[in-house]
Amino acid sequence: MSTPETTLPSERIAQAFSPTNLRALGHRLIDLLSSHLAEIEASGTRVLNWNEPAENIARASQILAAAPQDPPSPEALVERFEKLAGEMLARGHNLHDPRYIGHQVPAPVPLAGLFDALGAITNQVMAIYEMGPWATSVERAMIARLGARLGWAEGAFAGLVTHGGSLGNLTALLTARNVSLGDAWERGLSGRTPPPVILVQQDSHYCVARAAGVLGIGTEQVVRVGLDERRRMDPQRLDEAITDLRARGVPIVAVSAAACATPIGAFDPLDQIAEVCQKHDVWLHVDAAHGGAVLLSRQHRHRLRGIDQVDSLVWDAHKMLFVPALCAFVFYRDAEHRQATFRQEAGYLFDPSVPELADFDSGTATVECTKRAATYGLWGTWSLFGEQLFEDMVDVTFDMTWRLYERLQSESDFEPLHEPQCNILAFRYVPPALRRAPEEEVGRFLLALRRELIRSGEFYIVQAKIADRQALRLTIINPLTQAAHLEGLVSAIRRTGETLL
Repeated sequence: MSTPETTLPSERIAQAFSPTNLRALGHRLIDLLSSHLAEIEASGTRVLNWNEPAENIARASQILAAAPQDPPSPEALVERFEKLAGEMLARGHNLHDPRYIGHQVPAPVPLAGLFDALGAITNQVMAIYEMGPWATSVERAMIARLGARLGWAEGAFAGLVTHGGSLGNLTALLTARNVSLGDAWERGLSGRTPPPVILVQQDSHYCVARAAGVLGIGTEQVVRVGLDERRRMDPQRLDEAITDLRARGVPIVAVSAAACATPIGAFDPLDQIAEVCQKHDVWLHVDAAHGGAVLLSRQHRHRLRGIDQVDSLVWDAHKMLFVPALCAFVFYRDAEHRQATFRQEAGYLFDPSVPELADFDSGTATVECTKRAATYGLWGTWSLFGEQLFEDMVDVTFDMTWRLYERLQSESDFEPLHEPQCNILAFRYVPPALRRAPEEEVGRFLLALRRELIRSGEFYIVQAKIADRQALRLTIINPLTQAAHLEGLVSAIRRTGETLL
């Protein structure tokens, strides 16, 4: 073996780019992943491989320090790759375990990752059509397919894909700002009196208020609209709020509704909210990052009644369409609004000699310039299995959540805090010993219980505050989760609680 001093740069580069090495390591990776998923899906190990941050960072740094200085032999390369991949799997989060029922991040269809890998390895990126012709075409095909479920006429609406729902909401609200306020893109918002506002669902995701800060509107100009008894935006309160703002001459950028809101998965009554917004001529945006997928379910699509009347919405495929992150769709009911987001020119990038291609350049409508081929996983999965798979996964997870709700209702030490409207359920566990305890003590107990439960690796759930009461919260976002797993959750919560007490 040559020494580092005598190794030519071309040798190292050739090893890194070798198709032969890709074949060897790729085959080994698939073997590792298939064995890993077989164990995980059978709940053969911990859901969360918990290590303290300092330990994980030290281990990652240790591996970096041990990197070879000289190109390894093909055999050594495979061996080292196997160790690295094994370390990643052993220290990561196992979302494919049916006992993972935590955040709104799915156990994605594994085969979707293979299509994403095609895009990643060949670096299919987007900004202008000629850089990613197939990536652009796949994205446009998925926009047309999902957009058709919104009830809009073909050719009348427009869409784009961003890296996540937060960026999607920012993009849509930027468009709303530019349309509602006219010259805000060129002149900014300074000096506007009174300052403009955004009205939001009281339980809206924090990214909506964050967008207000980024857009120069300001988080103090976010008006939170009151909720009804099901924690949905109250259309009457919305009407009253807009009427008051109009009377005082306050400019309104948009109303941002939720479908569904994060805390309990509440779907706002979009048909009634749309009627209010049309009455006052106000842009209606909907954060449907999680709930957009109900449009593919005949059983549950009624929860989005009125979605055809909104001006813009965000729909994440990396939630309830079960593909790897990140893949978030932004839709505009009026196709012309896609061009209102950014009013800029970049002569080095966009070619004025082929204006007929400009509409296919994603960089004109997204915050990103370079953008990954984010829809490969969704397009590939849809093309392999068809639309019915997505309806099945929505229906199964929603049904399993309702079954758990009914189960907890029958137990005196559990308290579901709402009827589930989707696959999200918030609840409390209060054992007999704490029934007369102050709320603060019960809250500390629930937080400690969750922490012990997830660090044990037995289950993964999250916490929530619902109407100022500490709660436990879960999202059944793995279609493999079954009643037996949820029965195990009830037992594990009781057992962990008893240990804490």
